Amino acid sequence: MTDPTASARRRVMSTRGMNAFRHRNYRLFFSGQAISLIGTWMQQVSQSWLVLQLSGGDPLWLGVVTAAQFLPVMVLGLFAGILADVLPKRQTLMVVEAVMMMLALVLAILTVTGLVQIWMVLVLAVLLGCANAIEMPVRQAFAIEMVGPRDVGNAVALNSAMLNGARVVGPAVAGLTIGAFGIAAAFAINGLSFLAVLIGLSRMRDDELHLPARIPRPRSVAEVGSNLAEGLRFVRNTPIVLMSIVVVGLVATLGMNFSVLVPPLAAGVLKSDAAGYGFLMTATGVGALAAAVALVAGGRPRPVWIGAGAVVLGVASVALAASTSFPLSMLLLVPVGAGGIAMAATANAAIQVAVPDGLRGRVMSVYTTVFSASMPVGGIAMGALASVVGIPITLAVGGVLSLVVGGLALVWYQRIRSARRRPITDAQSTAPNTRAAFRPPKPNEVLSTRR
Repeated sequence: MTDPTASARRRVMSTRGMNAFRHRNYRLFFSGQAISLIGTWMQQVSQSWLVLQLSGGDPLWLGVVTAAQFLPVMVLGLFAGILADVLPKRQTLMVVEAVMMMLALVLAILTVTGLVQIWMVLVLAVLLGCANAIEMPVRQAFAIEMVGPRDVGNAVALNSAMLNGARVVGPAVAGLTIGAFGIAAAFAINGLSFLAVLIGLSRMRDDELHLPARIPRPRSVAEVGSNLAEGLRFVRNTPIVLMSIVVVGLVATLGMNFSVLVPPLAAGVLKSDAAGYGFLMTATGVGALAAAVALVAGGRPRPVWIGAGAVVLGVASVALAASTSFPLSMLLLVPVGAGGIAMAATANAAIQVAVPDGLRGRVMSVYTTVFSASMPVGGIAMGALASVVGIPITLAVGGVLSLVVGGLALVWYQRIRSARRRPITDAQSTAPNTRAAFRPPKPNEVLSTRR
């Protein structure tokens, strides 16, 4: 006799856009991450507000702290990609998440005791960045182990929806928490929220994971270099992967500096408080969540949204630069968030599906390294520009440049599509196989990228 509750659950999970939830391990991951990410967004908003207070409102310091947090990811990210291909991902995530929990609790203690200084925030940001350098590529590569190749695109889209659902809730809760209990409370809540993801990871079943054959551990510096080069060659020789990484890196650098520009926008231009800042960040989350849900419902990733999302973000940013109204600014931040996530989530899914198992950690580390490098580079550059010319002009500059990059990306993608449709001649037979852009390459195709 079948369990009617289980049958109903299977029917729900078999609907379009929910396939990844058929996997028990993914359900555990999703539920734990959903709670933890709310805390993460609370910490991001609260840390920016704390730095704004400690620095006397200077946006350059916001850029410096952002750089401190993401610079380790840029430096260590490629090497962390090798770890993602070598180490057991579930156990690695448990260790790293525990470290991140301790860092959040340390910042909470320093803040509540009144001992916190801006250099302490910088040190903790660097340590958190080191943990993120390992966590990001491992977590990205872990998706396919939880759901298998068939459902990985859906899992990536659901992960994006989860992240941006937390992006809606976290900033709003952070603003209200700061107003009611102080900044330290927000840091403490984030620290405790890591327990949810640790419990979820600990309850997973290894026999239900889709475990690929891990590459041998490199035994010399030369082997490390060879492993890195193999991942970089795949990126260079796979047009859709190269386009995704380049476009996301440029637009994130130029137009997605929310933690640097939104706090002084709230406090200086719109004359708002911590709660208002939280609601502005929530508005970006609402747009991002809407885009993520649309991507889940849309099924297969459509790479045209990599360029189109950048265009939407750019246009909305230019309009935001002209706004001095709090409600209008909130409204304009919705398409800013939607465009950014439509671009980034589509790029992530396209890369995940295009990469073979043995290279996934290294290729995803290239993506996360480039994306994370945009934070220190863009944060310092845009923070310095805002200190000189003000927030509105900085927003306008970033918006126009993002619009240009998005337009060029649309042209680039059309050329990739045209190349796929063009008959292959003898002279072209040695070119990379761009038809592999949306399925895991076969072994002979993987070998062809190593020449």
